[in-house]
Amino acid sequence: MQGVEVHVHDDDFPQDARDEEWLPEVGRRGWAVITKDAKIRYRLTEQAALIAGGVRAFILTRGDLTGPEMAGIVVAALPHIARFSARHEPPFIARIARSGRVQMLFKPRRPRRA
Repeated sequence: MQGVEVHVHDDDFPQDARDEEWLPEVGRRGWAVITKDAKIRYRLTEQAALIAGGVRAFILTRGDLTGPEMAGIVVAALPHIARFSARHEPPFIARIARSGRVQMLFKPRRPRRA
């Protein structure tokens, strides 16, 4: 897909950077995250960083994928990711299925007005 810019985590952030350090910066830059860390949505510190940074996060939930398989899935999912991102305001965490289909996993609730 033309026009897609890819950044590798270790090219922009220290390899040992904690998620709560780099995730808000990703959001500030307007980037999306694609990760295999399926547990990120359950850890409160990472959730808070995603929410504070306004991050669009996409998770490859199959842990047994090879590098070439992941690349193929992400390339196939790019049009789905673009449409999903246009329909849903960040922050959110979505799942990328092996088919390339994208599905919402976590969207923080808006605070109630007093």
